[in-house]
Amino acid sequence: MDSSSVRWGVIGCAGIAINAVIPAIQASRNGRVVAIASRTLDKARDAAQRLGIAHAYGSYAALLDDKEIDAVYFPLPNNLHCEWTMRAAQKGKHVLCEKPLALTPEECDAMIDACDRHGVYLMEAFMYRFHPQTDKVQELIRQGIVGESRLVRSAFTFPVSRPNDIRLRKDLGGGAVMDVGCYCINVARLMFQDEPFEVTAAADFGAETDVDEMLGAVLRFSDRRIAVFDCGLRTNRREMYEVVGTKAAIEVPVAFIPRELDATIYIVRGREREAITIPGTNEYRLMAEHFADCVLQRHPPRFPPGDARANMRVIRAVLEAARNKQIVRL
Repeated sequence: MDSSSVRWGVIGCAGIAINAVIPAIQASRNGRVVAIASRTLDKARDAAQRLGIAHAYGSYAALLDDKEIDAVYFPLPNNLHCEWTMRAAQKGKHVLCEKPLALTPEECDAMIDACDRHGVYLMEAFMYRFHPQTDKVQELIRQGIVGESRLVRSAFTFPVSRPNDIRLRKDLGGGAVMDVGCYCINVARLMFQDEPFEVTAAADFGAETDVDEMLGAVLRFSDRRIAVFDCGLRTNRREMYEVVGTKAAIEVPVAFIPRELDATIYIVRGREREAITIPGTNEYRLMAEHFADCVLQRHPPRFPPGDARANMRVIRAVLEAARNKQIVRL
């Protein structure tokens, strides 16, 4: 391994990889994308040619056999995360895996165990956590700007237009909570620095898809704190959260994917609103650079895979509460 640069392989040609993560790694200070794999060689070669990647493989296994690759990024469907993370660990590859990390907490346990046994790092690719606006909100909370945090309210919705979209396929781990609601759960846990103990939820499960196409949930935390969120695959695009306290609230209107535009957060005290502008940046690049630093300097990621397991535990509880129309205690 080059002491200043991680050699990345990308397994899968999903849009998130082609349009966001690969360009971010290529723009990073400490990483290079040297190979890409798809289920067909032609598709991999096409992506490699368009993105200037040296090597293309017609199978995922062939890429993992490449001894010149240090770390892999997985933008695969959710149902494939566990299998291919474990196979990558066996080949000595560090793994950055798209969210959610797996389908169940038990799959997360298996992935974590495999990576630990083979001495490689594993991190869930929640890129919003590396954006400076997320750091700024946490800093303001620590400073006591909101007083005692009581409520985290969030939403992440957008309309899925393709009828065969993997987000609408139950067998692939689709559904609104798995795709976007996981952000809302994650940000509540992050802002409260705590885990919920009780969940209630209601959902619209598609008649043809049987996945949660729209869902709303309430998470109860200790010290009388509550998180409320909605997520969906059939409604207008929204991505926001706010942290409400005894003294003020912090609103984040473009919460998870601000792209590289300047981001604005608001401190709200009654009818008064104070704007704070965060200069635009590439959160995917910051995430990739952090993970590459971990690989190069041999230190654990800022967000360990145990956090992904904890998030998955809440995801499962939310879906159970919605399916069975009952309160679920964690």
